[in-house]
Amino acid sequence: MSGYHLFLLYRCLRFPETTAIGYDNHYRKAWVEKMLQVEAKERGPCLSVISSTKSAATFFASTSLVLSSLIGAGLEAVQMISSRVFSYMVTQIHPSFLSNMLAFVSYASFLQCISSFVHANFLISMPNSDVPVEYVQMALIRGSAFWSVGLRAIYFAVTLLLWIFGPIPMFVSSVAMVVILHILDTNSASLSTGQES
Repeated sequence: MSGYHLFLLYRCLRFPETTAIGYDNHYRKAWVEKMLQVEAKERGPCLSVISSTKSAATFFASTSLVLSSLIGAGLEAVQMISSRVFSYMVTQIHPSFLSNMLAFVSYASFLQCISSFVHANFLISMPNSDVPVEYVQMALIRGSAFWSVGLRAIYFAVTLLLWIFGPIPMFVSSVAMVVILHILDTNSASLSTGQES
């Protein structure tokens, strides 16, 4: 999974049009350009889109925090109940500790996502201002990047949790996750320049 995400990062940086992330970022930039052309008092629908995204990010942040707490409580219970040799416990628990850390990384990423979208909301709703389009675009794209990192951290955490059942379920889950993510992350549609309309 780590190798796939390094490959995805390379594609996002070098060939963004071939990824769903680059595709979405292209249309986010176009959305901001069109939205900033209307009067500030008519930007209500745009602000509601950002508001609903903030609500979803808040839900995922809470879910990540709960997941991190449950994993931590589970690790505590395993350490108290297990009567196996210490070295065996360390080997078995290590992926779960990593899973716990990834759940917390997810929580932090969703908090940063919310922060970026709040900043974008502030820039969009300012009446009679000449906010550069690039500032709003950068805030939206940064928020979306943190959103992606948060979701990917949850995917990693859940896959690592399968180590409880052994390395084979975790490996099968990792392979299935990479195949599914590759399908979802690939973009074959061409990017329009927005000049047609």
